[in-house]
Amino acid sequence: MSAEFAGARRIADIDWSRWTPVDRATLVFVLSGDDILLIEKKRGLGGGKVNGPGGKVDPGESVEQCAIRECKEELGIDVSELEQLGEHRFQFVDGYSIHCWVFRTSKWGGEPVETDEAVPLWRRTDAIPYERMWEDDHIWLPLILEGKAFTADWIFEDDTMLDHRLTLLAQAPGAPTE
Repeated sequence: MSAEFAGARRIADIDWSRWTPVDRATLVFVLSGDDILLIEKKRGLGGGKVNGPGGKVDPGESVEQCAIRECKEELGIDVSELEQLGEHRFQFVDGYSIHCWVFRTSKWGGEPVETDEAVPLWRRTDAIPYERMWEDDHIWLPLILEGKAFTADWIFEDDTMLDHRLTLLAQAPGAPTE
């Protein structure tokens, strides 16, 4: 864990130009008509919560490669034509931090299946169970559904959001290739 910004409780407490994450990760939201494919996460960060499939970027892997791999590992589906719309920088009070890129797609194949990591959960986009998700999801997930690009910084203490800053963009933020 990085101790540099441990204890930060407000966005202004962090020099974001020097911020570096402990981990890099992805989230993917698969859309089918008026439905969205979510997961009930079984373990790891956010275990027990509802989210999109995703996970940590492996060394030498691009964020898009990670997003594709995680959908296969967590749900057994193949996704393509990913549209990267969001970029999150999460800082936790305990020192943990994660940089996360958010994708959406309506191009996928296979049948979502339960794995040791996740249970597939289809929901209508007007009935997303935000009460079972991370506290910030209700702020930015509607933007993903609308195809709006953004960057966001978040401060969390355990499961509680302490502060945030979200900026809408004219186009999607660039994702690193590695």
